[in-house]
Amino acid sequence: MSIRLEEIKPKRVMIVNRGEIASRVAKACRELGHTSVGLWTDNEPDAAHLEYCDEWVHLEGNGNAETYLDMAKLVALAKENNIDGVHPGYGFLSENGNFSTMLSEAGIIFIGPHNEAIKVMGDKATSKALARDAGVPVVPGTSEAVPTVKKALEVAEEIGYPILLKAVAGGGGRGMRACISPEEVQKNFEAVVRESTAAFGNGDLLVEKLIVNPHHIEVQIMADKKGNVYHFFERECSIQRRHQKIIEEAPSPFIGEDEELRRDICETAVKLARSVKYDSAGTVEFIMGEDKKFYFLEMNTRIQVEHPITEEITGVDLIICMIQSAFGDDLQIPSQEWIKKTGHAIECRICAEDPITMLPSPGVVTGFETNFPQGVRFDHCLYRGLEVTPDFDPMVGKLVAKGLVRDVAIRKMKAALAGLYIEGLKNNIPLHKVVMDDPVFNEGGYTTNYITDTAPQERIDKSIDFVSIYRKLAAAEARNMGM
Repeated sequence: MSIRLEEIKPKRVMIVNRGEIASRVAKACRELGHTSVGLWTDNEPDAAHLEYCDEWVHLEGNGNAETYLDMAKLVALAKENNIDGVHPGYGFLSENGNFSTMLSEAGIIFIGPHNEAIKVMGDKATSKALARDAGVPVVPGTSEAVPTVKKALEVAEEIGYPILLKAVAGGGGRGMRACISPEEVQKNFEAVVRESTAAFGNGDLLVEKLIVNPHHIEVQIMADKKGNVYHFFERECSIQRRHQKIIEEAPSPFIGEDEELRRDICETAVKLARSVKYDSAGTVEFIMGEDKKFYFLEMNTRIQVEHPITEEITGVDLIICMIQSAFGDDLQIPSQEWIKKTGHAIECRICAEDPITMLPSPGVVTGFETNFPQGVRFDHCLYRGLEVTPDFDPMVGKLVAKGLVRDVAIRKMKAALAGLYIEGLKNNIPLHKVVMDDPVFNEGGYTTNYITDTAPQERIDKSIDFVSIYRKLAAAEARNMGM
């Protein structure tokens, strides 16, 4: 997509985030001719993303509550530094309607959708009711919060087991419990209320029919302030642990060559976005059963972690479009038909976690080397000396491989994983290697039950490959010596 820089008035953009997404936004700002303003905190004074920002500003504080979640402090900082727009990345305040409102009242643009869309789509009960009104298929269940165990049991009896108790304000896999009987509803109801209250400050629950052997399919959309809404095809996000994604693909291997189904789910996502006059990047998430019937799950009113695979198959920079939309600039997309998909892309989330237990494993990076084939992209925040602490999400990078077809993308991902060396930090690269070699994954019909049913973590080779380590260390030393 061509960017006519002479038509874009330079702006000052403050990035209210850290890590690889902050670096990604800074690079997009630079391409558009905008000034990127990065933040550094007391517990992260040498943050990796600052290398890509034009200016640095001190955000006083240590924990997230004192820094990236302190709305008043962030708005004041933006005003002090004459900021035109704030990009929230993902996580933190990216889907906080109050933050969007505070910025707007201060005369600063929130680089995301308008606050009403954030508030409406951020509430699962409200968004489900809106989707139903818009003619979008929804999972059978309640559209309003269920106040008591008694009411939850009545709904479960009506729609049939298994059911899902689901926090209204949930996300990231928290506040969700599957129940296959009345006894499990009684056992789990109060537990989900406590969990969702602690995590989101809201203990309201929904009751939904649980789709057996489901696929998690999401559609990337982009809209501007002129009423144009476009889709950029779908992503398969079914490989998850604890309801959190670790591997994504675009397009979905389960949908495969069924272009009618692909068109149907993508156009449904656009219809939902139009119903709330959406005006930024967003993702409409669906659950799809074995019969390929799909149902609306939720809408994420922000850029997603896995957006790079969509960029790879469409050639469109979604972060740039997001910034253009926020400032009222032309997206330079002539029509929906202009957006084409080519090839196949896979993303592996590289996380500082034990590859077997899949639990976070903080530590310090003592060595970092890459040796990738063509067609590989690595969005990351890694460097030698980086300390990964429990304060932040354990994801440290996103490894993306693209091929003309899925088999080639898998082959390239295998080579990329073999060429990624992170010393001193326990990580999930070994898990990804097992998945890429697994016949179930290679066949492409896996579901969200993949980790539970296939247990790739149990097939991780626990022996140490000293030959590979020595080769990488020797190569790193040779580069250091200028050889």
